[in-house]
Amino acid sequence: MARSASPLRARVSVSSRGVWVRRARRRALLVSALVIAVLAGCTTPPPPLVAPSDAPDIIEEEIPSEIVVGIDSLAGGFNPHRLADLSVPTTALASLMLPSVFRPGPDGTPRLDTTLMTRAEVVGTAPFTVRYDIRADASWSDGAPIAAEDFVYLWEQMRSEPAVVDAAGYRLIEDITPGDGGKTVEVVFTEPYPGWRSLFSHLLPAHLIKDAPGGWQRALAQRYPLSGGPFTMVAFDRGRGEIVLERNDRYWEQPSDVLRLVLRQNSHPGLTDSLATGDNQIAVLTADAVALNMIDEAEPTEPLVTRTLPRPEIAQVLLRPSSQTLADVELRRAIGATLDREALIAIGTRSGPASDLPAESQLLAPSEPGYSATQPSGSRLGAGNSAELYGLLTAAGYEREDEQWLRDGEPLRLVVAGPADQEPYTSLAGHVARQLREAGIEIELRESDPGEFYDEMLQGDDGTVSSPDDETDDASEENGDSGSAPVDIAVLPMGVAADPAAAAATRLACPVAADDTDAEQAANLAGYCAEDVDELLNEALTGKVPFAEVRDELEPILWDRAISLPLFQLADTVVFGSGMSGADTWRPYLGPFADAPSWQRDGS
Repeated sequence: MARSASPLRARVSVSSRGVWVRRARRRALLVSALVIAVLAGCTTPPPPLVAPSDAPDIIEEEIPSEIVVGIDSLAGGFNPHRLADLSVPTTALASLMLPSVFRPGPDGTPRLDTTLMTRAEVVGTAPFTVRYDIRADASWSDGAPIAAEDFVYLWEQMRSEPAVVDAAGYRLIEDITPGDGGKTVEVVFTEPYPGWRSLFSHLLPAHLIKDAPGGWQRALAQRYPLSGGPFTMVAFDRGRGEIVLERNDRYWEQPSDVLRLVLRQNSHPGLTDSLATGDNQIAVLTADAVALNMIDEAEPTEPLVTRTLPRPEIAQVLLRPSSQTLADVELRRAIGATLDREALIAIGTRSGPASDLPAESQLLAPSEPGYSATQPSGSRLGAGNSAELYGLLTAAGYEREDEQWLRDGEPLRLVVAGPADQEPYTSLAGHVARQLREAGIEIELRESDPGEFYDEMLQGDDGTVSSPDDETDDASEENGDSGSAPVDIAVLPMGVAADPAAAAATRLACPVAADDTDAEQAANLAGYCAEDVDELLNEALTGKVPFAEVRDELEPILWDRAISLPLFQLADTVVFGSGMSGADTWRPYLGPFADAPSWQRDGS
C-alpha cells in the first residue's frame, strides 16, 4: 500500500542542513541551562540561549524541497525491459529506483556504478567468465540485500520472455554462480561476449517479484513495490495523473538533494501554463509543432529553455515473414514499396523534433555513434508507389475488381496490428492500413492492450512466433478476436540498446533451444530466421568480427529482404522553467532524469 508523505517531512528542506546544526546546538545549550538551573535551586530563570538577532528564521528555511515535473502521458506499466512498457515515466522511474551494474557516462561509454558495485571484471576466458562484487551495504528498501538472486532472475526472464528490449547478450550466459552470501556473482558465458558491460542494468527485486501474481508481466504494472535507488515511490494515482517519489531513507549512498519529486500529467497547453506560472519546474513531453509554438509564445517571468533528447526507440513497420502471405519476399517488397514512408513519418512526428531524426538504417538509430543512411539507391522500400504491387499481383493471377485484388474469387487480405494507446504506434497502424486499402488490399486492423499485443498477439501459445500454419478459430475471427489469424504487418518500436550488436541480434537472430526446458527462448517479433543473417549477427555479438564490418554486409541484405521499414527515432522535448537548478546533465539511454538526485530547488 502506498504511504502518504507526512506533513512534517514535506516541510523539511534537504539543503537546510544548517537548521539542524543550529537546533542541535540550541538543544545542548538548553540542557546545560536546565542543569545549571536545577543545581542553583531554580531561583532565577536562565538567560537567553540565543540572541534574537542570531535566531534562525525557521518558517523561511523549512520550505518544501519538492520539484514538479510535467509529463504528457502516464500510460502503460513500469517494467523497463518490456517493449510493452516503453515510456518516459518508465525510463525515469527505472533510472531513479532500480540499481544497475554499469551506467552510461556523459559520452555514452559504460561506467561501473560504484553506488552498487565494488568490482566487475573478466576473470576467465575459457570459458569466458565475469565476476561481479556487490557492495555489502546495497539493499532494497525493505531491507533485503541486492544480491545474486536478482542477477539470476533478470537473466532467466530476459532469455525466455518475449518482446524484451535487449535479450541477445543474456542468451549467451550458461550459468550464474553466487558466492559470499550472494554478494559475489560469477557469470559463465557459452562464448566470449565483448558487450558484457551492457548486462544487468535495472535489476529487479527477485525475492518479491518472482512469486508475485502476474510476475514479470504484471508485478510492475501499477507501481514499484520496492526501490534500490535514491528515491522510492510513495503514491501513484493514474486517474489523477500523478506519481510521487520521495527520498529513499534506506538508500546507503549520498542522499538525494531533493526530498520529493512529483511527476504530474497534463495536456500540452496545461504543461506550458504550469511552466510559465512556476507550478512546474520542468516538463518532458512528446512535442508536436503546435506544442512547440505554445512554448515559444509563453510569457513566463523567465524565458523557457527547451532541449531535444532522442529516446531509445525507433518507430518501424514490420512485414512479418512468419505470415503465410508475407513469407513471399517478392510480395513483401511490393507491399513495402506501396507504403509511403515520408507520409508515415509526417503523421507519426507531427512536425515535432522527431521529424529531424528519420531512421534510414536497419541496424543503428540516428543518435548512435557510427550512424549513416544505408538504404541502397535501388531500394523502393517506403517509396509510396504501388506500381510494383500491381505488376506482381497481376503476374500472380490476381485481378483488380471493384477496387479489390481478387484471385479465384478470394480477396488479398492482410492483418495490420498495433498496440492500443501507445503512441505514435496506434496512429501509425491506422495509417498503414489506410495506405494499403487505397491500393486495393483488404485490411483487418487490430489494436489491443500493449501487453496482449506483444506477449500474445505476436506470439504462439508455446512462446514462439505464430506460424502461418496455425489453425484459426472461425468464430473468433468473426468476432475480431486477436487470436483469429496471424498478424501480417505490425507497427511497433525497435529498441535501441547500449550494445548495438545485441540489439540487432535480439530483433533478427534465430531462436536457439535453451539447455533446460524451463527457459525456452522466444523468437523475434518479426518471425524471421535466415542462416546467413544469423551467422553474421553471431559474429558481431561475440566479437569475432567488428560490428561495423558486419553492419556493412548486413544492411543491404536487410533492405533487400524487406522485413522492416524503419521510420524515425522518437524524441522528447525537455522544457526548463524556473525555480530549480542541476538539470543540465544528459546521458544516452537514461533519459532526462538520470541526475535528478542532484537537482536543487532554488531557495531550499
